[in-house]
Amino acid sequence: MIDVAATELPVIPAARKAHCPLEPPAEFADWREADGLQLAQWRGEPTWVINRYHDIKAALVDPRLSADTIRDSMKTSPSEDMPVIFPRIDDPEHNRLRRMMTRDFTFRRAEAMRPQIQELVDGFIDDMLDKGPPTDLVRDFALPVPSLVISLLLGVPYEDHEFFPAGLDSRSTDEERVVAIGAVLTYMFDLVAKREREPGDDLMSRLVTDYVATGQLSRETAAMNGMILLQAGHETTASMIALGTLALLEHPDELARLREANDPAVISNIIEELMRYLTIVHSLVERVALEDLTIGGQLVREGEVVLMNLPAGNWDPAFVDEPETFDIDRDTHGHLGFGFGVHQCIGQNLARVELQIALATLARRLPGLRLAVPVEELRFQNEKEIYGIHELPVTW
Repeated sequence: MIDVAATELPVIPAARKAHCPLEPPAEFADWREADGLQLAQWRGEPTWVINRYHDIKAALVDPRLSADTIRDSMKTSPSEDMPVIFPRIDDPEHNRLRRMMTRDFTFRRAEAMRPQIQELVDGFIDDMLDKGPPTDLVRDFALPVPSLVISLLLGVPYEDHEFFPAGLDSRSTDEERVVAIGAVLTYMFDLVAKREREPGDDLMSRLVTDYVATGQLSRETAAMNGMILLQAGHETTASMIALGTLALLEHPDELARLREANDPAVISNIIEELMRYLTIVHSLVERVALEDLTIGGQLVREGEVVLMNLPAGNWDPAFVDEPETFDIDRDTHGHLGFGFGVHQCIGQNLARVELQIALATLARRLPGLRLAVPVEELRFQNEKEIYGIHELPVTW
């Protein structure tokens, strides 16, 4: 293992400059240009950090790097009742479990949900208009929209959706998150049982009727992965809506382009550039070496952990020219905002549709949208795996 004291190393997530909180930490440029990989303290342990775009992509498809990074000390003895966390396992079992859910996350399925998502978005904007400014866009828009959408997909009854946001977003304390995760997992167990009795046209019902009932999936794993999808689909999209709005407010010409856009391709490209520019998943994607290997000129020993620095990769000049420029006309194909490889975000099609509708509708229906406080007063969440913002006070 890495024989370096963690306290001697730079810490991930690294601090961002107060005057440019939407940009990655400045030292990432130095890390990209240095030989080999950067050694940093992550979760209290020395960890190799991969910072170059092409190195990250190569690492995410290297079979010598495993997604099963849950430490042995945190695992219980294997049993049929122990739930499997599908993003944290490797193929072929990862692929087997993932394929059980891909039907509900296809491009066609996401596009079919546009009318429902548009109705939800318009409803929350109607509520904001009725109450009048100012409002906290995180509380009244960015959090509830994805919460309702993923609840709809999973088959969570409408009256239960408000049960989930508290504790499941990046603003929560560690204690709040532990309590919330336990409560949501219990809820998902109950939902599995309910869908066994009363199946519907939703993801959880299909997992139960197609796979649990046939013995291909345990109830525990169905519940666990339902919770993972709920948490991932809620937290990341909420942060992107809030920070995407702020980025557009900081770039009024680009916001005007979005407001006036009638071409879906234009709206789509703006969202993709926001994904690249913000890269909110900033310290989450890790792998463990199954054998000694060399990455970016650096020897990584068996058992050592490597972390993908997705913000550094998306701001790598080897990927795009002038990465510090928010350019909504650039070709963003291949950005790492959703990861890469077989573990790439299963919900990316749905997230794209949500972001396209949420941000374009917000720009169109609130043409006078602006911050209600100086940008210097905004409080950002940088300590956890998903970059976010506590509140976004706006007026119009």
